[in-house]
Amino acid sequence: MDDEDSRFEPAAGLDGRVASHAGLADFSTDRRVVILSAVAAAIGVIGSLVAFALLWLIAVITNLAFYQRFSALPALPQVNHLGYWVIAVPVVGALIIGLMARFGSDKIRGHGIPEALEAILLGRSRIQTKVAILKPISAAISIGTGGPFGAEGPIIMTGGAFGSIIAQQFHLSAAERKTLLVAGAAAGMSAVFATPVAAILLAVELLLFEWKPRSFIPVAVAAIVAAAMRVPLLGIGPIFPIVAHNAPSGAQLIMASGVGLVAGLGAGLLTQLVYTFEDLFQKLPFHWMWWPAIGAVVVGVGGIIEPRVLGVGYDTIHTLLRGEMIGAAVAGLMIAKALVWAVALGSGTSGGVLAPLLIIGSALGALIGQWLPGHEAGLWALIGMAAMMSGTMRAPLTAMVFAVELTHDFMMLPALLVGTVAAFGVTVLLMRRSILTERLARRGHHVTCEYSIDPFELARVGDVMERDVPCVPATMKLAELSDLIGDGSSPVSQRQGTLIVDEQQQLVGIITRGDMVRALRQDPSGGMTVAAAGSTDLVTTHSHEPLHAALARMLHRNIGRLPVVDQANPRHVVGYLGRAAILSARMRLLHEEDLRERG
Repeated sequence: MDDEDSRFEPAAGLDGRVASHAGLADFSTDRRVVILSAVAAAIGVIGSLVAFALLWLIAVITNLAFYQRFSALPALPQVNHLGYWVIAVPVVGALIIGLMARFGSDKIRGHGIPEALEAILLGRSRIQTKVAILKPISAAISIGTGGPFGAEGPIIMTGGAFGSIIAQQFHLSAAERKTLLVAGAAAGMSAVFATPVAAILLAVELLLFEWKPRSFIPVAVAAIVAAAMRVPLLGIGPIFPIVAHNAPSGAQLIMASGVGLVAGLGAGLLTQLVYTFEDLFQKLPFHWMWWPAIGAVVVGVGGIIEPRVLGVGYDTIHTLLRGEMIGAAVAGLMIAKALVWAVALGSGTSGGVLAPLLIIGSALGALIGQWLPGHEAGLWALIGMAAMMSGTMRAPLTAMVFAVELTHDFMMLPALLVGTVAAFGVTVLLMRRSILTERLARRGHHVTCEYSIDPFELARVGDVMERDVPCVPATMKLAELSDLIGDGSSPVSQRQGTLIVDEQQQLVGIITRGDMVRALRQDPSGGMTVAAAGSTDLVTTHSHEPLHAALARMLHRNIGRLPVVDQANPRHVVGYLGRAAILSARMRLLHEEDLRERG
């Protein structure tokens, strides 16, 4: 290539070669995924250790608070002998949490997942070290003193925080930090519940906001490593073993859809209930530091009326899934747990949403199952549990697989799929936002949870470029070009940039309106040629290149247009790519979504 040709920067693929159909790949992932996966494996080990520490701390605090003994053995707060003094236990815990949030970090407030979403979307996947330390401690205090929460939200936030902290020690992009943050979150969930597949799906449905091997593989590695580490630390799963049910019949699948529909309505009511109480707390005339203590009074009173609302409640979930609780006891538990949990969460204390949803959903399923043929309360409790999680969190695949991994009842997959999809459909149609994204919306941040292929990835430059490209000769004077633009009828006047060609109609440069203004300041007479006034350091594209790659080059070089050249001859112009042409690709997507026509 001679010196004149070297002024052109041809369209190039990720590896620097000129892109062609043969050079395009299904995925953009490169070898850095191996490095990220190695770091994710270490994060998986750390996530499992953090999960073990959190569960150990919850057990210790529960024993201290309700039985005045130092022990790490599992303890149930509902079988305490404190009498009415039980009201004071969650209040003291809430006061400590309020102080930690006020003078430590207010990021420990809430149930964890919205905070992880906020860090991913708005904080460039950076989480402070003090959040990683204070979040699990505050959650352990909340749950250990009887708070009606689960450990999954805090462990997701804590695991994500450790993943983010480790990522910040390396030279990584924000997208790579996000991958490791989510890997930490998935590792924590996998270690707590022995549900690696559900943890990966949770990452895909709620946290990653993409479907790329670059992020999926490291997250999967972290979840699998954490699940393997759980065995020596916490024991082998499942944590809710039950007698396997028979494969559901057609009639049961229809009934599962009904349970899912009811659970979807219940999910909407629960979400509304939580944020109604949050709004009420916002109206209180004193600092939010004291709100958790007020909510804790309700928790204590609820613990006197229905002791099973206290704590995580894994034993209660297991009882419901085995079909050992029916009748009025189920209804009372469901109502009491929903009210106490909504008040406590609305007060801004620290705790997760998943375990309460499992209790409320399984209680709803067991309640409905009493009127269904067969009276299999445990079967419908399982479907109700998954459906409630699906509807409230908008994660149907996660809920379905989560229920299976918790119980190892693999024969129920079809019924779980029907129930979770039905609940998901109800909440999507009736609720603008989920319990997770509503909190972000109240902070002024809207989250779109739908994934689709970017139309710029699907389109090629040749699909949208302008093919009839007006050019001007290199010898033309600025005054002549100015007259053409001022005339208004010339095709040249329709563009911000005009291509410059030589006597053989070969591309030599481009001149923009900004170039003209600067040149006319130097030479008001307009005697300078367009070649001298324009730019010869050209960036080009070709018709087969993905539109996304061309757009990325424009943004990187801060230019608004690209000449489209023949791939075999980078000086032969075949088109022009400007902003209007790029927007036409977006318009095509809108037409595909909204334009209805006969085939």
